[in-house]
Amino acid sequence: MSGQATLEPAPAAPPPPRAGYLASRRVRLFGALTGIVVAALVASLVLVFTHRTPSREAPNVPASWARPVVSAASLADRSGVKITYVAVTGGGGLVDLRFQVIDPDKANSLHDPARPPAVVDEVSGLVVHDLLMSHSHTGVFKPGVTYYFVFNNPGNWVRRGARVVVLLGDAQVEHVVVR
Repeated sequence: MSGQATLEPAPAAPPPPRAGYLASRRVRLFGALTGIVVAALVASLVLVFTHRTPSREAPNVPASWARPVVSAASLADRSGVKITYVAVTGGGGLVDLRFQVIDPDKANSLHDPARPPAVVDEVSGLVVHDLLMSHSHTGVFKPGVTYYFVFNNPGNWVRRGARVVVLLGDAQVEHVVVR
């Protein structure tokens, strides 16, 4: 069998790429990249429009609610109470103001409907004064007891770390840090 060649089938060449397959792959890649760019653009716009800039204006507190500004330490002398803390609770929907009664006679000024308690965000000027379910203490205050006001926080404007003005009794305290 010398000189005779055997016929073996030639190795099969890979099929040429399908034009439709490559085109659809490019379209999917282009669509994914476009989606990422659009999502980044939307996220950027949301951040730009929701970012609060510091306000140089006075808070929007009604003039009839104006009270003398005192330090946190002087609040007890003026209104008979000491602020223990202000915190955002309820998933951001509430502002919890806790205070301890030092002098019950002076603390009775907290019951005056003409001077309701309120918390004012120093950046936005938003006044938070609506009590949760209209709850307010009405009895006689006892010395050494801690009481609270829970305010609705519309739109979650007051946030942890913010500085607020607390209007309580016959005075207001500025720059109180929210927990």
